[in-house]
Order: sequence, then structure tokens, then C-alpha cells
Amino acid sequence: MYLNCESNKRLPFRNQFDSYTITDPYQVIEAFDALLNGDINRDGIIIDTLTFLMDMYESQYVLSAANTMQAWGSYQQFFKEIMQTKVAKLKVPSLFLAHTKTELNEKAMEYETSVPVKGALKNNGIEAFFSTVVAAKKVELKKLEKFANELLTITDEDRDVGFKHVFQTRITKETTGERIRSPMGMFTREQTYIDNDAQLLLDHLNNFYK
Repeated sequence: MYLNCESNKRLPFRNQFDSYTITDPYQVIEAFDALLNGDINRDGIIIDTLTFLMDMYESQYVLSAANTMQAWGSYQQFFKEIMQTKVAKLKVPSLFLAHTKTELNEKAMEYETSVPVKGALKNNGIEAFFSTVVAAKKVELKKLEKFANELLTITDEDRDVGFKHVFQTRITKETTGERIRSPMGMFTREQTYIDNDAQLLLDHLNNFYK
């Protein structure tokens, strides 16, 4: 079940998803309820993207509210309802895509990358609600050669351009300011970079949790 929160922007590949265009944030709640109540049967649910979903909520329910303080509280509770009462009960995978923002932390003198969110949710960060967070990266093949593993396939097309789009699964010394996370032992050092294939990632998670 694919929930498109980005103005029905087309995906860059062919697919057979059960797709829905989200024009009101509460339609996402309805989608989770349909899965939880057994109204429909699907292998999982994808939110694309959480960033645009929360922006949509702000535009439709916060900026136009008579009491903006109360509306920001509802903004926070909207996300928590999805995570704590919907995702927590769902028996199939939930994938949330999100855009990130990189800012310089002048005190620590390092760049920090996170999913931007407003209000009280910003304190802990959206990522804190997820057990596994990977980052989509564009990495040169020379660097990837040091991380050969069964989840990373270098194609002839990759060799032609000299780089590959991958998922980064573990923090490196260059990315200490990012919020990549996973349970201890889920990924080896060699699996720091894997194919940017969500099904491959899900299969690996299923195997880890057995």
C-alpha cells in the first residue's frame, strides 16, 4: 500500500503498488485503520514522504487555526498517533521515506543531518521513533570496493558512471552527525553500504528477527 503525500509525484520506476494520493493528512490514519481492521490485506505500507505529510498537516490544520498553540499540540499528537497506535499494532512492515536537512552545529563543530520537523517533536527527533533508519547516499565505487558484501551489487551501469546509489546502514567517521540507526549486530562493517532496494532491506530485517 503506497501513500503518495507529494502531490502525486510519479515514482522514478515502474511498480504495481496499491497507490493512493494523499490530499488530507488524516487519510493516512484511515489507511492504517483499513489494514488494522482487516478491510484490506496488504504486505506492508509505504509513506512517501513523512516530510511532506507533516508539511501538509501544518498547512491545512496549523496555519489556518484560530488557536495556533493548540494546533501545534495536535500536530505533535497526529504523528504520535500514527506511530504509537497504528504502526505499533501493525503486523506488516511500515516504511517511511523522508527528506533530510544538514546544518552546522557550531558548538560541536560538525554537520548534523536529520529529518526536519517542527514543534516539540524536534527535541527528540523523528528518527527516535524508528528501530531502523538508513540513509540514501550516492557513493563512489572506489569507496564501495572496501565494503564488498552479499547485499551490495555493482552493475556495469554503476561502473560506467563511477558511483552507485546505496543505503548507508551504519555510522562512519565522516557521518557521526547523522541519525542512522539499527539494532546491534544487524549489519556488519562490510554491510555499511547495501543496494538501495527496500525489499532487500526488509528481507535482511526479517532474517535478523527470524
